Amino acid sequence: MRALALGWLGGAAWLQSRAVLPGAAVDAVLGVTGAACLLLLFLIPERQRPWRALLLLVAGLALGAGWSGWRAGERMADVLPPALEGRDIALTGVISSLPDTFEHGRRFTIDAERATLAGEPVALPRRIGLGWYGGARAVPDLRPGQRWTLTVRLKRPHGLANPGGFDAEAWWLTEGIRASGYVREGGARKDDDFVFSLRDGIGRARAAIRDRIAAALPEAPHAGVIVALVIGDQRSISAAEWDVFNRTGIGHLVSISGLHITMIAALAAGLLHWLWRRSFFIGASLPLMLPARKAAAAAGLAAALVYVALAGFGIPAQRTLLMLAVVTAAVWCDRIVAAPQVLALALLAVLVLDPWAMLWPGFWLSFFAIACLMLAADGREQTPAGLRQAVASGVHSQWVVTVGLLPLTLLLFGQTSLISPLANALAIPLVSFVVTPLALLGSVLPAPLHGWLLQAAHGGMALLAEVLQRLSALPLAVWQAPAPGLWPTAMALAGTLWLLAPRGWPLRWAGVLAWLPLLAAWPSAPRDGVWLTAFDIGQGNALLVETRNFRLLYDTGPAYSAESDGGSRVILPYLRWRGIARLDALVISHSDSDHAGGARSLLAALPVGWIASSLRDDHPLLQTAAGERHVGCVAGQRWRWDDVDFEFLHPAAGDDQAKPNARSCVLRIRAGRHAVLLGGDIEAPQERALVARAADRLRADVLLAPHHGSGTSSTPEFLDAVRPGMALFQVGYRNRYRHPKAEVVARYDARGIRVLRSDQAGAVTLGIDDHGIALKQRCETPRYWSSRRCVAPDTRFVHDRLP
Repeated sequence: MRALALGWLGGAAWLQSRAVLPGAAVDAVLGVTGAACLLLLFLIPERQRPWRALLLLVAGLALGAGWSGWRAGERMADVLPPALEGRDIALTGVISSLPDTFEHGRRFTIDAERATLAGEPVALPRRIGLGWYGGARAVPDLRPGQRWTLTVRLKRPHGLANPGGFDAEAWWLTEGIRASGYVREGGARKDDDFVFSLRDGIGRARAAIRDRIAAALPEAPHAGVIVALVIGDQRSISAAEWDVFNRTGIGHLVSISGLHITMIAALAAGLLHWLWRRSFFIGASLPLMLPARKAAAAAGLAAALVYVALAGFGIPAQRTLLMLAVVTAAVWCDRIVAAPQVLALALLAVLVLDPWAMLWPGFWLSFFAIACLMLAADGREQTPAGLRQAVASGVHSQWVVTVGLLPLTLLLFGQTSLISPLANALAIPLVSFVVTPLALLGSVLPAPLHGWLLQAAHGGMALLAEVLQRLSALPLAVWQAPAPGLWPTAMALAGTLWLLAPRGWPLRWAGVLAWLPLLAAWPSAPRDGVWLTAFDIGQGNALLVETRNFRLLYDTGPAYSAESDGGSRVILPYLRWRGIARLDALVISHSDSDHAGGARSLLAALPVGWIASSLRDDHPLLQTAAGERHVGCVAGQRWRWDDVDFEFLHPAAGDDQAKPNARSCVLRIRAGRHAVLLGGDIEAPQERALVARAADRLRADVLLAPHHGSGTSSTPEFLDAVRPGMALFQVGYRNRYRHPKAEVVARYDARGIRVLRSDQAGAVTLGIDDHGIALKQRCETPRYWSSRRCVAPDTRFVHDRLP
C-alpha cells in the first residue's frame, strides 16, 4: 500500500507540473497500464516483496497521472467562453458557500442553474465566484442554499503571476470556480430561501454558528480566531493577527487541525465507551450485542465527521478523518493496521478525492509532520506513564515536528520561526484543551451559557495573543533565507529523516550535514549592472531595482482593500522568497493609490533606508516615523551604487503642480551602455517638458510606459526621444480604464518597440549590464491552468544570469 500511495503521489505531482494536459487518450493509456500492473500482482508470489513493491509503485505512477489528468481535463473544460466576458448575463443559481462580508459588500460562490444573454440561453461554468458591492448593509443578507436570480458581469479565471506569490488561478481550479465577476445593480431577486441539499444544510448550520459567535463577541478583537476554531472559516482573522501567528509558528493551530479533531473523536469515543460498558445498570446488555471498543470507535469517527464537515473539509481535516476511518475499519474487522499503512491509505484517499491538494502547503506539512512523528516514535514507549513522562513526550514531539518541517517551511515560505517551539509549548495546551473546547461548547449550548463560554474562550485567546505579540517582536523571532531549490530541499529532507531516525540508528547527528546547502544560502544579486523586476501588481506600478549591494523599490502597487494591498500580497512575498530582509531606498512616484497603496504594509514589515517621493508634506504616510527619512524627488538629484547611476529627471525644482500625476518622480537608471527610464504617471505636458529640458538624458533601452499606456501619455515626440527597445506596461486584466489604449500600443509597435504587458506576461525580470539585456517572464513557466502564454521570443534579448 505504501508503494502504491507513493507512486500515486509521484504521478499526480508529474501531472500538476505540466504546462499542457496530456489529453484523454494518454489518460486512458495510463489508466490501462496501471490496472495491468495491479493484475500482474496476482502472478508474483508474496515472497517476492521487492518486485511486488516495484509493480505497485509503477501502478501508482500510472494511475495517479491518469486519474489526475482526467479530473483536470474535466474541470478545465468547464470554463467561461471568452465571448461572454464583460457581458450582462441574467443568472439563476444557488449560493453554495459561506458568504464573506467585507467593508464594500459580500463575496460568495453560486452554482449556476440557468443563464441568458439578451434573452437567449447561454452555458456558464457550474460554479462561479461573485462579489456583491455597495456596502455590507446595502447588500441583502445572503445564506447558503438560497436561490437567486441576478444580473452579473463575468470574466475568466485570471490571477496575479509573480515568483513566490500566491497562485489564485490554481486556487480557483481547486475550488472548482471557473469564472468570477460581480453583481450588477437592479434586477436581483431571491427565488427561494432554502433549496435543500446536504451540502447547503451544512453550510446553513455553519452560517448560524458564525452568527451566534459574532452576536456573543461583538467587536471582540479575536472573534475571527474563535470562528476559525469552530467552523474553520479563517477569513475574519486580520492580517496583523496572521503576521503574529506566522512569526511565532502557531498558524496551524488557528484552524480545525488534526489535533483538535483527534481530541473531539477521543472525547466522544471515551464517553460512549464508558456509558456502553455500564449499560447493564439500566437493564441493557449492549456490550453483549456489540463490543464497547467497536461502538466507541464508531462514535469517535461520527464526532470527527461532524466536526470536519463544519470545518469545510480542509486538507489537515481530511487527512485526520481518513486516518480515523482506517483505524475504525480495522477495529471493526478485528485487524491490526500498522501506522504507516494508515498514513498511506489516508494519502491515497486525499489524492483520489482531490488531485489538486498537493498544490498547497498544508498538504505537505500535514503528511510530512505525521511521517516524522511516526519515524521518531518507532521503538519508543507509546503510552507515557505520569506527568513527567507526558511532558517529556510532548517536548520530544514538538522537537520532531519543528526539526522535521524546517526544510519544507523554508521551501514553501522562505522563512521559519525560531521561537516556534516555545510558542507552541504555550499555545498547544491552551488552544487545544481550553480555548477550543470552550468555543465548541459555547457554540451549541443555550443562552446564557453560550455567551459565558465564548467570552471565556476569547479571554484565553486574548491572553495567548498578548504573549505571542511579545514573542513575535523579538529581533530573532524569524529566520529568513532564500527559498531553496528542489535538490537542496530534497537533500535536507533526507538528512532530516536520518536525524529523526529511532534510537540505535548509526550517526544520527550526521543528518545535520545535509542541511548545509540550505543554511548557507544567501540572497542572489547581480555581479554587474542591475536587475529590474516589474511585478504583476494589477492596475498600478511596482518595480524592484537591484545592484550588487543595494536594492530600491519604485512604487508599491495599489491598495486592494482595507486588509490587502500590493505590498502585502505581492512585494513582501517575493522579497521573502528571495530572502531579502531590507530595502535601501523606496521611491513613491506620486500619491495615487495605485502607486502608493502598498507603502504602509512595506514600511511596517521591513526596514527601509530612505524614501523619496513627490508626496505633499501633509500626506498621512509622512506623518509617521517614515517621514523622518523622506526627501522630495527633484530633477538633478543623482547617486551611484555599484557603478550604476541613478538620476531623477522630474519634477523640476519649484514645479508644484496640483495634479499628482504631473508631479510623478521620473527616474533614469544607467548601467554601462544601457539605461532604464521609469516614468510614473506623467502625461503629455510633462513629456513635452522633459523633451525640451532633458532630451539628451532621456535615451533608454527599457521604458516603463507612462501612465500605464493611457491616451494622455506616450506622445510620439517622447517615444522618439527615448527610443526604447522594450516597453513595460503594468496594467490590470480587463481594467476599467482599458489601459493600455489600442492607439498607444500601435504607436509603440510602429517604432519596433517590444511591448510587455503584465496582464499577459506576468512579472518580468530584466538583467541589464554591458553584455546586453537578459529577459525572464513569469509566463515562461506556466502550468496547464495558467491563463498566460508568452509571445514569441525576441532574439535581441538573451535569457540567462537572472534569479
